[in-house]
Amino acid sequence: MPRVFAPPRLDPLDREVLRLIDGLREDLRHRVAEPRRWGGSLRRAALARAVQASNSIEGYNASLDDVVAAVDGEPTLQASEETRLALSGYRDAMTYVLQVAQDRDADVDEGLIKALHFMMLKYDLGKSPGRWRPGYIGVRSEETGEVVYEGPDAEKIPGLIEAMVSQLRDDQSPALIRAAMAHLNLVMIHPFRDGNGRMGRCLQTLALAREQIVAPVFSSIEEYLGHSTRAYYDVLAEVGGGSWNPHNSAAPWMRFCLTAHYRQAKTHLRRIEETERLWWECASIAREEGLPERSVGGLVEAALGFRLRNSTYRSILDATAGEALSELTASRELRTMVNVGLLCPVGERRGRYYVGEPALLELQQRIRRDRPPRDEYDPYTRAAEGLQLTLPG
Repeated sequence: MPRVFAPPRLDPLDREVLRLIDGLREDLRHRVAEPRRWGGSLRRAALARAVQASNSIEGYNASLDDVVAAVDGEPTLQASEETRLALSGYRDAMTYVLQVAQDRDADVDEGLIKALHFMMLKYDLGKSPGRWRPGYIGVRSEETGEVVYEGPDAEKIPGLIEAMVSQLRDDQSPALIRAAMAHLNLVMIHPFRDGNGRMGRCLQTLALAREQIVAPVFSSIEEYLGHSTRAYYDVLAEVGGGSWNPHNSAAPWMRFCLTAHYRQAKTHLRRIEETERLWWECASIAREEGLPERSVGGLVEAALGFRLRNSTYRSILDATAGEALSELTASRELRTMVNVGLLCPVGERRGRYYVGEPALLELQQRIRRDRPPRDEYDPYTRAAEGLQLTLPG
């Protein structure tokens, strides 16, 4: 079987960083495992942020509000048609990932990888969705136009994918490392004409979600990668060395991914606290205004700055309380929220949606103002302090 990039040997610092991440993920697992009314909003926003970030890396930029709409299958307001289709395709692939991750008998194989790629790019058959590239591929720098990476020969792709899948299945490295290596190998093999980055990130999320360490949607580091695109590209360039070089050390990539997991987990834990606080603030307002308790989920969505449609309101209620609501009843409750000055209607009839009034939006803005400074601490520095070691260099 051909060689692919192998997991690097872990040193004491790496193991200490893994221990720090495991502690955060265990805390995260307990915080999102218990049934809480606000959990649905948190999961929905987390999925939307992952979809937004992974597509922004490829140049498909959209507001979080438009991404949430695309994830919900609703119309977008500002995103171009191509961006909307790209978002919808990635949503389909991620939704499938979150489903198949719960099936312990499902294997990650060539067929699954091709199927996920087809879901992502089915809107453009010219990009050969679900098919290996037929020949040479070179990745060009957007800044200089120069070829910065050349993938292996096309005839080697099936064997390399088989080796990658075998490594993911059989390697005994920690789950975070195996998932990171699957991402790295797929991007370096570059088996498709387009969408290789999105596919690599999606595969990493799938590998992590299958471990069921934490709720699947909170396993992804795609949001972090979207905010750290230059560093992401730089470390891939460092490890790849311009062409298919599977003998190169993957240690820089592994450490980059572990840092991403540490910081993303910190972000999730902060958002859990903020979402819980926002929920209770909205619940207090609902009681003061005589609104039904079930309206709180919709108020939270609007307070977060998302558009609220009749269909969205009903789906949120179903997700947070398991309660089905008729379209007529939902319309009546949304009108009541407008009448008490919490929501503002935009548009007419089927195209109508609602946005939060300033008084409602101020809730989230106040919570954000009270937010402590972002923890950008390097986990490797923290690990070195814990072990009383000196970092190399």
